[in-house]
Amino acid sequence: MIGSLMLDLQGPEISQEEKELLAHPAVGGVIYFTRNYHDKAQLKELVRQSRAASKNPLLLAVDHEGGRVQRFRPEFTLLPAMGQIWPGAGQDLALASQYATEIAWLMAVEVLAQDIDISFAPVADIWGVCDVIRNRAFHSEPAKVVALVNAFAKGMHQAGMKTTGKHFPGHGSVKEDSHLELPYDRRSREEIEQLDLTVFRQLQQLGALDAVMPAHVVYPAFCDKAAGFSTYWLQQVLRTEMKFDGVVFSDDLGMKGAHQAGSYQQRAEAALSAGCDMILVCNDRAGAIEVLDTLPQQYWQHSSTRLSRLKHQAHLTDAVLSQSPRYQAAVELAAKLKAVEIEASASSAGIVERS
Repeated sequence: MIGSLMLDLQGPEISQEEKELLAHPAVGGVIYFTRNYHDKAQLKELVRQSRAASKNPLLLAVDHEGGRVQRFRPEFTLLPAMGQIWPGAGQDLALASQYATEIAWLMAVEVLAQDIDISFAPVADIWGVCDVIRNRAFHSEPAKVVALVNAFAKGMHQAGMKTTGKHFPGHGSVKEDSHLELPYDRRSREEIEQLDLTVFRQLQQLGALDAVMPAHVVYPAFCDKAAGFSTYWLQQVLRTEMKFDGVVFSDDLGMKGAHQAGSYQQRAEAALSAGCDMILVCNDRAGAIEVLDTLPQQYWQHSSTRLSRLKHQAHLTDAVLSQSPRYQAAVELAAKLKAVEIEASASSAGIVERS
């Protein structure tokens, strides 16, 4: 049985306190950050100890999108930002889709080879005004976002990894960073539907999404609660209208955008009762312990069957990958796109300095 709470670890080695926390039946997952990584050998041992500490199966995760959101770097391929794929393919949609599939496959196989189940990807947001999204998104036009995210999902699936589309129903059109404050998207229902939400609707129809992560954003034209705490968004829109039967992860309940829901206990219960299958509590050990101490037992493993679908079945190793022609070609593609990204970033910085 997989529990409903995903925790983080404080360093590259697991502590005795963390082993005790992972043994709690409500804990069903671990998310790894840059601070948890030194090299692949160390990571594999950390993963082994994480799994061994739990009495139940654990879902292991990482934010490994590419670009500036890539937690593991030494000994891993440096991945381009997703917004680099379209210009890197010369604005050719067929070629960009091919690139997206290969970069996704590369990302996924490298993570799976460490016995980590999922990377929280792809980003299905529009590239709009939000600074925290920017080139984490594939494009600014919904149709191209759908095509490229679907191609990316195809690559993840080919590798044996399930997808997590974020941040439902769309974070790209608010300026504020939900890590630091609670954004309000005050656009009309029609504009949100046509620009942001249409992406998630179409991706669901295409079968591209195995899980979603709602945004810590309020959309007042629809509901007065942030999406991850809203039965309107998670039950009416996602489950009923869109007929989505995958996993719903909360975004990190430690983010400022989650404070609207109250204490950690209140945030956890609000997210789970609204429709989240697993909640993330990161970067606040006291908050995580508060949740474990107060979470009603009815929520401990309330979505175990659904969560179990995200466990990987791949049997990949770094040695096998290194002999794979597809892997070698994908590494070369990533290097090409990354070089163009770095060049574009340097050029942009130069323009800013001169202006």
